[in-house]
Amino acid sequence: MKKGIHPVYRPVIFLDTASNHAFLTRSAIDTRGRETMKWADGNEYPVVKVEVSSESHSFYTGKHKIVDTAGRVEKFKRRYAKKPAA
Repeated sequence: MKKGIHPVYRPVIFLDTASNHAFLTRSAIDTRGRETMKWADGNEYPVVKVEVSSESHSFYTGKHKIVDTAGRVEKFKRRYAKKPAA
């Protein structure tokens, strides 16, 4: 492999802000200027905050929600509803 062309691969804590769940993994994400957090092993690692992870995503939790923005479901039902026979 060529030297100096690959990103630095380091341990990083990903923090799910929706469920306050954190997990430690390795990543090549840029961590300069990020806050750090102490992990269970006693070491400090950079923290990357994410809004959704498997801990809070409705597919993995089984809590499906229908988000109706601007009445789209009702609009669809009105548009494609069967008209009564005359």
